[in-house]
Amino acid sequence: MTQYNYETQMQKYEFISGQHGGYYRHDFTDHAYLYNLYFPPEAIFTSFKNQIRDIVLNYPVAQDALAGLIGKLIRQPAERIVVGNGAAELIKIVSGHISRKLIVPVPSFNEYANAAPSGQAVEFALEFPSFRLDVDKFAAEAIRVGADVAVVVTPNNPTSMLVPRSDLIYLAQKLANHGCMLIIDESFMDFAQDPDQTTLEHDIERYPNMAIFKSMSKAYGICGLRIGYMLTANSVFAQAVRKGVHIWNINGFAEEFLRLLPGYRQEFAESCEQVRTDRDNLYKRLCAVQGMTVYKPDANFVFCRLPDDAQSAPEVTRKLFVEHNMYIKHCQGKTLPDSDRYIRIASRTETENCKLVEALADIIDSKEKEIT
Repeated sequence: MTQYNYETQMQKYEFISGQHGGYYRHDFTDHAYLYNLYFPPEAIFTSFKNQIRDIVLNYPVAQDALAGLIGKLIRQPAERIVVGNGAAELIKIVSGHISRKLIVPVPSFNEYANAAPSGQAVEFALEFPSFRLDVDKFAAEAIRVGADVAVVVTPNNPTSMLVPRSDLIYLAQKLANHGCMLIIDESFMDFAQDPDQTTLEHDIERYPNMAIFKSMSKAYGICGLRIGYMLTANSVFAQAVRKGVHIWNINGFAEEFLRLLPGYRQEFAESCEQVRTDRDNLYKRLCAVQGMTVYKPDANFVFCRLPDDAQSAPEVTRKLFVEHNMYIKHCQGKTLPDSDRYIRIASRTETENCKLVEALADIIDSKEKEIT
């Protein structure tokens, strides 16, 4: 561990809190990043091992073939699909190069606003304290500021809340006459209760001003492979995004994963069901923590407001790491009122979730004892 230049747990925390990945090298329980711990199955890794020489030595396929592989998986024509090196690559292209004025509800995934040039992103506050999206107000503000791209993340990050499908269809229709594309980020959709009934992928051809973004890292547990895609029936928008990706933007391991994936539909469905079970149990346990406000989750993580008499979210996050070697995400960097009171907890296994809640309750309880 000395190669990372920390000698105490506090130094380790300060180092880790400045990183954006590579956590597995540092021996702690990661309740911050949002993984599906039950996928991929071992057979996929075995296939990688058996083909590693060919995968490493040869060029991967380019965009048209990659789009065909995703199309086979989601049963959509390849011409509607653009494949990115993670959804982050596609976000950078749309926010940074295509959009002139982008609007996004907050709190949300920061990258949409961060990737936009200065002054070209508008933040729209979600209803407080429910954190629900009022689509009428959002549409009105998008039209007022002249947005050409509106973004909705559903289920949202960090709130873990789903936006009703009917609201999104209504929103797309409201924006259609104002030259505004609606991007729906469905990266966490597979963890919703009925994802096949909730996704808008099946209806994409009916709404030409709609595009769906999906990071495959979260649902498929492949953060290191970096695969994301955009689906749209708007051929002009698809072509504009496609121009922004370079010819070999996806590596050979990611390509091989996409080739194998259709053979593991059942295993994937079962893994998501297990994630839902673990998440629901985590939610119930968090609800039992005295004074905690816990928002009912639709994704694989839980959004909470700490009790008013507890320490701040950054302090609780630090204590959890230093005293229990567990890492959660505090929301102080998000745009929301009292941001230093909110935390986001990624669901892991049942055993790990139980230990996390026990440690969190202990930290909150110790603060209450100090006060009394």
